[in-house]
Amino acid sequence: MSEHTHQPDSGRTRDLPMARSMCWHCQSEMTGEYFCGRCVKVQPLSRELDYFTCLNLPRKLNLDEKALEETFYALSRSFHPDYFATKDDSEQAISLGNTALLNTAYRTLKDPVQRAEYLIRLEAGSAKDIRTSPPADLFDEILELQEDLDEFRSLSAEESGDRRQELLEKLQADRRTLEARKTQMEEKLREQFSRWDALLAEGDATVQAQKDAVLTGMQEILSNRTYVKNIVNDLVAATSPTAEPGRSAWH
Repeated sequence: MSEHTHQPDSGRTRDLPMARSMCWHCQSEMTGEYFCGRCVKVQPLSRELDYFTCLNLPRKLNLDEKALEETFYALSRSFHPDYFATKDDSEQAISLGNTALLNTAYRTLKDPVQRAEYLIRLEAGSAKDIRTSPPADLFDEILELQEDLDEFRSLSAEESGDRRQELLEKLQADRRTLEARKTQMEEKLREQFSRWDALLAEGDATVQAQKDAVLTGMQEILSNRTYVKNIVNDLVAATSPTAEPGRSAWH
């Protein structure tokens, strides 16, 4: 198999930032190609590359999942370490580094929650890191739930059968309520996705304040959602030890 076989799309140039402006091997100028046009050596992707650019996607939140997957697999084939098993150590290291970056980018953007969290960090910096916080309107209910959960954990089936069963049924009902609330949060997050994409399409500097408001709104929803998800996981672990929590794209 020739080295040219590994060039994506039959050698077509891709406009992606490389880690260097010159080929690391022959010092030829690099302008975005994955492979040097002169010596055909694979080139390292820039570590500064954001995940959206890495996968040739705009910074939108409602992504074309098929396009995401197709781009990922096309690039993965180009950089897969198996293709470079007989190459020198430098090329093997570059293929491994490129593959690791692509895998991380794909996992992050494929999951809608991780995608939103990543976009917030990308647009607003570390000051917008997601922190868990209880929804204000559920604060009292969650305190009561925690007390019930602590009592339930302290009881054995032999010593307090009736009370334990009563708490079990209550906690299971609370779990269903919180799962429904989590679903509502995800629906609100989807609405923010559409708002963000609409503002991004305008491309006008005057909408920055609106974009900031959307980022803040998403941050609050994500923070509350993470808190509720953790409570649900605690309930699942306590009330149905052998059961797995329901999973969806929003996990």
